[in-house]
Amino acid sequence: MVSWTQIQAQLRDPNNPVVFFDITIGTTEVGRMVIELFADVVPKTAENFRQFCTGECRRDGVPQGYKGCSFHRVIKDFMIQGGDFVNANSGKDTNGCQFFITCAKCDFLDGKHVVFGRVLDGLLVMRKIENVPTGANNKPKIPVVISQCGQM
Repeated sequence: MVSWTQIQAQLRDPNNPVVFFDITIGTTEVGRMVIELFADVVPKTAENFRQFCTGECRRDGVPQGYKGCSFHRVIKDFMIQGGDFVNANSGKDTNGCQFFITCAKCDFLDGKHVVFGRVLDGLLVMRKIENVPTGANNKPKIPVVISQCGQM
C-alpha cells in the first residue's frame, strides 16, 4: 500500500478529495482502490460521489452510500460498474449513484459520460474484479462487494 505522501504527490490538484473502496470478492478481501476525485473540474459530481463514499448522503434521514454495494456488471477489457442501490435518483438534478471504472482506454465514450476521477492505487484490485467470472448481463457469478469505503 502506498503512503499518504505518495498519494498526495500524484494529485492533479492538492485540494481534490481522495476516497477509497475496500473490495471483497466472495469471502476474500482483495484490497483497496484509492481514487482521486476531480473536484477542480466537476465539483458537483465529485462531491456527490464523495458523499456516497462517506455515507454523508442521506435520504429521509437515513445514510446512503457505497458501503455494502456490489459491482453488478463486469466487462473484461472494458469496465466494472457498481453503485446500484434503490432510490438514489429522485428526478431532475438529484444526481445518481451508479458509476463505472474503465479498465482500458475508451475513446468512444468521449463526450458521453462525465469523467470525475481516477484510480491512484489499486489497479491490481480493479484487475481482480475485471477477471471475475460473469453470467447473463455481465453479472458476476460471485459477489464483488465494497466492504468499506470513505475519504482519506
